[in-house]
Amino acid sequence: MFKKILVALDNSTHRQAVFEKALDLASATGADLMLCHVLSAYEEGSPGIPIRSYQAYYPVLEDSTWRLYQKRWEEFEAQGIAQLRQELETARTAGVSAEFTQVAGEPAATICSVANSWQADLIMVGSHGRRGISELLLGSVSNYVMHHAECSVLVVHGTLSTAATSASTASSAKATYR
Repeated sequence: MFKKILVALDNSTHRQAVFEKALDLASATGADLMLCHVLSAYEEGSPGIPIRSYQAYYPVLEDSTWRLYQKRWEEFEAQGIAQLRQELETARTAGVSAEFTQVAGEPAATICSVANSWQADLIMVGSHGRRGISELLLGSVSNYVMHHAECSVLVVHGTLSTAATSASTASSAKATYR
């Protein structure tokens, strides 16, 4: 069975469901968990990509804009570490041996690289359910990982945790118009 499970976590609404399923599997199999968050400029909550003008007339203003971007990126990194520490504590409380890593890069390739260097025998990754043109334009991390990982891959499809599902069902029932 699996001994080393890398769970790829992003800032999407599916994060909790992916983490819970990874924790359940690690508990059931006695596997170690590696919680992996890849910092990406395209991720929810990211400060994005800095846009610097090559024809800046006011270099002082350009420098202050860059410093503001760096400050926002550092806050984004700190939020990621805080979330990973919280999930690490949850895993340890559940009796699961766990550690975490947060690296910047292109998510799909970075997940495969971290899994390979950690010698994971399973990668758990969430799927946002993109299809068609949105998958073509935005890409599919889970699809890339499935085709490039050197170990098994388990894709957790866009399901929410039990509490979130109940709340979502209740709110969607209220918002249904015909």
